[in-house]
Formats: sequence, structure tokens, C-alpha cells
Amino acid sequence: MGTPSAPAASLRSDDIRAAFSQAMSVMYRAEVPQYGTLLELVAEVNGETLGADPALRARLTASDDLDRINVERHGAIRVGTAGELGFIRRLFAVMGMVPVGYYDLSVAGVPVHSTAFRPVGETALANNPFRVFTSLLRLELIDDESLRREAEAILARRRIHSPEVLGLIERFELNGGLDEDEATRFVREAVRIFQWHSEATVDAETYRRLSAAHRLIADIVAFRGPHINHLTPRTLDIDEVQRRMPARGIAAKAVIEGPPPRACPILLRQTSFKALEEPILFGSGDGKVAGTHTARFGEIEQRGLALTRQGRALYDELLAAARRDGVSDDGAKSYDERLADAFATFPDDYDTLRLQGLGFFKYALSPAVRRDLPVDAATMPIEDLVRLGIVEAYPMIYEDFLPVSAAGIFQSNLGGDEQRLYEANTARAAFIAALGAPVADEFEIYEQAQQTSIAAVRAALRQRTPAPAS
Repeated sequence: MGTPSAPAASLRSDDIRAAFSQAMSVMYRAEVPQYGTLLELVAEVNGETLGADPALRARLTASDDLDRINVERHGAIRVGTAGELGFIRRLFAVMGMVPVGYYDLSVAGVPVHSTAFRPVGETALANNPFRVFTSLLRLELIDDESLRREAEAILARRRIHSPEVLGLIERFELNGGLDEDEATRFVREAVRIFQWHSEATVDAETYRRLSAAHRLIADIVAFRGPHINHLTPRTLDIDEVQRRMPARGIAAKAVIEGPPPRACPILLRQTSFKALEEPILFGSGDGKVAGTHTARFGEIEQRGLALTRQGRALYDELLAAARRDGVSDDGAKSYDERLADAFATFPDDYDTLRLQGLGFFKYALSPAVRRDLPVDAATMPIEDLVRLGIVEAYPMIYEDFLPVSAAGIFQSNLGGDEQRLYEANTARAAFIAALGAPVADEFEIYEQAQQTSIAAVRAALRQRTPAPAS
């Protein structure tokens, strides 16, 4: 048998991912009409923000980050078994998306652990930065042994994908690509995995018991597959979007998750609107019973500077201090005021953030750089090059997620007062075994991207400067 070869007209994974992201957006807009309203609001605010801040527009343009904003989305799904998680990894690999980061949400009262599937290369991110935050149910956290066994049996009986999409994944893995027709069929079948089903796979009593254990458990176990819980557009001013949401008939959550408003945004800020109470049918045959389920919601995000390990440690310390008294506004100060007070010590200008090693930056030759450069320019410290105006430093966008914020968003949209606490018992090794691959370290990805940009700058400078006399 000959060695398999890629199809002659093989599509790039970037193009398949872009098509899938667009198809998911179309599907979710049809399923959740307020998502369409949200997209319109975000586009409106983004346009106004760019119009009012030419420096922001110029910086985003220079760093090749402007064009991606309007197409940028992240989704969230939840799977029930190790087999389902392994399959999802293979599915997203077709789209050039790899697992980055491990998030244990159980310590915040949510019985799942998660990763984010996303592209990692600069070209891939510029093409389409679609991400999917993917959570695996931790069945071992269900205290009721009989309910745990029943949930395991329910999940063991279901299959979340069609034979066709599995065959296309296998073809991709064998040949290294899909042709245009195969990619079209792949996207169609992949989207179906994440569509909403208005009929539960369990009866009303089983649903009630699953929901009593945790509403998220019912959301994962009681349906045919991992329906998309939300799609999230990226805004440049989340506070303004939050302020305008009520006028569009959107009930926003009270607190924006993440850091406070800043002149130089860092990491990730997120808000959401209340989850839909959707009609569903329980049981089968003539014994179907009408009911409702609450899980899917709308979300908005604002992304800022990716922080180094040192910067992230400072962020976590300050956030913990602000949240020590909870996130309600019942005390002498509101949560927003306590958050702002806590972060007053976190530098809020890019030069300081860079010089103190708190954030990651991309470096590029200044457009105004002249030919008469210092002969040792290619070997000068990068900060000297920035100070002399030879090199520009651009904040690197944070592409990942924050576990406290993710848990806060989940908890606010479960349709009840979910305040369960689980023992801090990370299961990273079990998650990776289920995944069938290691998870990438986000800090290493940002560090590599930063070093790659510095190497490119030095290579360009060596071409522009004469070799020193021997």
C-alpha cells in the first residue's frame, strides 16, 4: 500500500476553522435571537470606540489585530465522558485548534475541569482566533452513588457525532487535509454536534435528581450532546456595552468578571445576559412531559494584555483581595469600588508593564526607522531599541481564559442559587489522559511569540546595518 498523500486541493485548517466559526454563529443566532442583538450592539460600540480613539485604531492596525475583532468569537461546550473529550480534541484538530491550559473549576463550586481549544500561531490567530472553552464533567463529584452510576449509564449510551464526521476526521488524520467538498461536509456535520435539542433523553424525575445534584450536571447528562452554551463576541469597551444592554432588552449580570476598567486593559473581562428558560420535553413516546431548562446565555468579552507569570501572580493576589468579602454590593463599598482599590497598585501604562516584566509584547521595526542605524543595533538590548525609537512594542492580546471568571459566568447562568463547594482536588492527570494529548502552557506560547518577534527584529536590523569592522 502506498503512502497516503494530501488531497490536491486540500483546504487549510485556518479556512475550515473560519467556515466553522461562521456556521456556528449563524446557527446560534437562529437559536438565540438575543445573540443577534448583542452582535449589533458590540459592532456599534466597537465602531464608536475606534472613531473616538485614533491611537487605539493605529495600534491595532500596526499589530495586525484590527481585522480580527469583528469575526472574533469564543464558544463554550460541556462534555460528559473521557471518550467524548478525546473525540472533541480530534474534531478541533481538523480546524488547527489545540488544547491550551488546564482549568479546575471544581474549587469554585462547578463540577467540571476544562481546557480551551484554540489556534496558537500568529498567522492562524490573525486569520481567525476562534476558541472553544471545553469542560468535562467530573462524575466522581456526584455524592449520590446511585445517581452517579445512573449518569454514567446514560452517558455511555449516547453518541454525540455522526459516522460521517468521524470518517472525515479519520481521512484528515490519514491524508493531512480535506478537499473543498470534504471540508464543506465536515463543517455541516460538526455544527450539528453542538445544536440545541428541545427533547431531553431522560424522564422528568431523572432530570430533577440530576439538577438537584447540580444544574450543570443536568445540562450535560440529560441531552443528546454538547449543545453550545454561548458564543461570545469581543468588544473594545465592555463597560459601555454593559451600560447599553438594558435599552436593547438584554438583562446583564450585575458584575463584570475580571480586572477593573483600565487605561491599559489586561487579560480578560467578561459579562453576560441571563440564560434562557427554554421549553423541553422529558421522556419518550406518549409519556412525554413538558418542562423547562435553563443553561444557554449570551456573553461579551474584552481582551487586553497577556500577562507574564509574574504579572499573573500579582493579578491573582489583587483579585483575591478584592473578592475576600464576596462580589455583592452589601458592604460599605461596592465590589467595583473594592476591585478598583485593590488594583490601584497594578501599573496602568504599557511602558511600566513592559519594563517591570508584567506583560508580553510583540516587537517590530518602527515604520519611521532610518537606514543610518547604530552599527551594533542588531545586538543592542531590546529596551534600548525601543527607547531610541528604532523598535515599537505592541501589547500581546490575551488569548485564553481565567478560571475565577469562567466559574462566575457559569454560576450566574445556572438558573438557581448554586453555591456548592467541592474539595480542592485537581484531576489534571485524569483530564489529560481523557484528552489523549498534553495541554499546552499558555505562558510558554506567549514567551515563544515574544522571542520570535525579537528574533525577527534582530534579523531585520542585521540586514540594515553594516558588519562591524574587524
